Amino acid sequence: MKVKVDFDLCESNGLCEAMAPDAFELDDDDYLVVKVEDVTDENRDRVQRAAAACPKSAISIVEG
Repeated sequence: MKVKVDFDLCESNGLCEAMAPDAFELDDDDYLVVKVEDVTDENRDRVQRAAAACPKSAISIVEG
């Protein structure tokens, strides 16, 4: 499974970074960066919570 972000929807508000800092971060220009694309057993819960918390529903988890 992989993290997918629709950057056209993303507002870079940082909720995902707060919930899953191992997977997401905001760069120096306040743009979202996906640090880890692979969803693993270790990060699945955090990434799922981050996706659910996204106010624009810009984050999804896809097969592949």
